[in-house]
Amino acid sequence: MKKTAIIVAGGTGQRMGATLPKQFLAIEGKSILLHTVDQFVAAFSDINFVIVLPADYIQEGENLIASSGITQPVQIVAGGDTRFQSVKNGLAQVDPEAIVFVHDAVRCLLTPSLIQNCYQQAAEKGSAIPAVASTDTIRIVEGVKHHVVNRENVMMIQTPQTFKAALLIKAFEQAYQPSFTDEANVLEASGTEVFLIEGEYENIKITRPLDLAIANYILAKRISKD
Repeated sequence: MKKTAIIVAGGTGQRMGATLPKQFLAIEGKSILLHTVDQFVAAFSDINFVIVLPADYIQEGENLIASSGITQPVQIVAGGDTRFQSVKNGLAQVDPEAIVFVHDAVRCLLTPSLIQNCYQQAAEKGSAIPAVASTDTIRIVEGVKHHVVNRENVMMIQTPQTFKAALLIKAFEQAYQPSFTDEANVLEASGTEVFLIEGEYENIKITRPLDLAIANYILAKRISKD
C-alpha cells in the first residue's frame, strides 16, 4: 500500500524566540525537519513526503531537501492560516488509496517503530492516533471553579496521526471549525470513529527553548549508541 507522510511545518515558531522557524533549527548538526524526515525513511524506504511550510520559507525548504541526499519523492506546499488549512493543502497531493501520516515537523524524536505500528493499525482499523497517559494531576476549570479528574482517563495526543487517506480526505471536505485542533477531531466530526495507539513519551513537540535542549540531549544519546 502506498505511504505518504504529510510533515506539517507551517508555523513560524515565535515561542522559540529564534530568527528562523523552529523546524529549521539544528540539533546535532542537522535541522529538526530533516531529523523528522529521517525517521520516516528509516521506517519505510518507499514512503513519499508532502512538506507543508510557511509560504515565505518554501525556497529554504527546497534548498534543504535538495542538499539532504533524500531520494524519496518530496513535494513542498504552502501552509494556511490554520492547521486545518495546512493539512488540507497537503492532502491535495495525496493518493486516496494510500496510508497517510500527518506529523508535526518538530516532533523529531519519534521512532521508526512507532511509525510502523501506526501504519499497521491504520491499515487494519482506518486510523491510529498515538497517545500516552498523563503523568500529571489534571484539574478541569469551569468558570471560577475547578475539579480533579482521574489522570488514568486522560491521554495526551501525539503525532503521527495515521489514516486510510480516503477517510481523511473526505473528512476534510467539512467546513473548518475552531474545535479542529488535530486530524482526529476532524475525522470524528465526520462521523467516523478514531482509534488510539500507544505513543512514546520521548515523542515531544519542540515548542520552547527548553524543549530544544531536551531534544538535543536525547538525540545525542541516541547517536552515541549507534
